[in-house]
Amino acid sequence: MSEALDLATLVGFVGMACIIAAYAYLTWKDDPNPFVLHGTNLIGAALLTVSLLVHTNWPSLVLEGFWAAIALWGLAKAVRERRSRS
Repeated sequence: MSEALDLATLVGFVGMACIIAAYAYLTWKDDPNPFVLHGTNLIGAALLTVSLLVHTNWPSLVLEGFWAAIALWGLAKAVRERRSRS
C-alpha cells in the first residue's frame, strides 16, 4: 500500500475517529449525553460516507447509511425525551 493519502481518505479517517470516540464515550461514561453520543456518531457516519463516495465500497457505504439512520433515531428520541421532561 504505497498510495498517498488523499483528502477523501483523510476525511474518512476523521469520521472513523468520531465513531470510535463515540463508542469509547459510551463505554466510559456512566450516564452518557445522547446528543454527544448520537451526534458524534452521525458526524462520523457522514464523514465516512464522503470518503466512501469517492472510494466506493458498497457494503461499507450501506453500513454507514444504517449507522446514520440509527444516530438520527437516537437524536430524535433524545429530543422527544427532553421535551417530555420540560
